[in-house]
Amino acid sequence: MSDFMWFSFDMDARGQVPLEYILIMGFTFVVSLVFLFPVGEQNELNIALASARTGAIEGANMDSFALYPEETFKNYTSAHTSLTKPSTVRIIRIEYRNQGMNSNYQKEKIQIRVYASAPSVRTPGERNCLGDRINYHVRMSISQNFKTENLTNKVYNPAFSPRYVFTTGDVSWV
Repeated sequence: MSDFMWFSFDMDARGQVPLEYILIMGFTFVVSLVFLFPVGEQNELNIALASARTGAIEGANMDSFALYPEETFKNYTSAHTSLTKPSTVRIIRIEYRNQGMNSNYQKEKIQIRVYASAPSVRTPGERNCLGDRINYHVRMSISQNFKTENLTNKVYNPAFSPRYVFTTGDVSWV
C-alpha cells in the first residue's frame, strides 16, 4: 500500500485545487466583463426613463395646480385663460424610441413620448401649452439626474446622459 502513496487522490497536495480555482475565477471574470457593458447601458436608460416619468408627473402636477413661471403665467392670462385655473392632468404612459446614433453629439438619440389625459382641457392650443410644460419637466428631470444642465440650453432641449441624448416628441392626448 505504501508503494502507491505517490498516486494519491489528494489533489491539494500537488497544487491542483489552486490551479482549478484560478481557472474558474478567471472564466467567471471574463464572462462578467462580457455582460457588464450591456447591463450598464440598460441601467442608464432605466435611470433616464425613471427620471422622465418623475419629470412628467411633476409637469402634470404643475399644470393641474396651474403653477407656472411668472412669464408663462402672464402669457396664459392673456392667451389661454382656462390654463390659469386648476384642472386634472394625468400621465397615462411614457414610451421611448431609439433613433440611432446622433452624429452631432456622437451619442445614441432617444425620443421620449408622453401620453397624457386632461378631460377639462379641450382646445389643441391649450393642450399644446400643457404638453410643452410636461416635456420641459421631463427633459429637466433627466438633465438634473445626470447633472448635465451645463451641456444644454435653458429649456433643457436636448437632455444628456453619458451615452444618450434625449429629445421629447409632442405629448399625445388620450
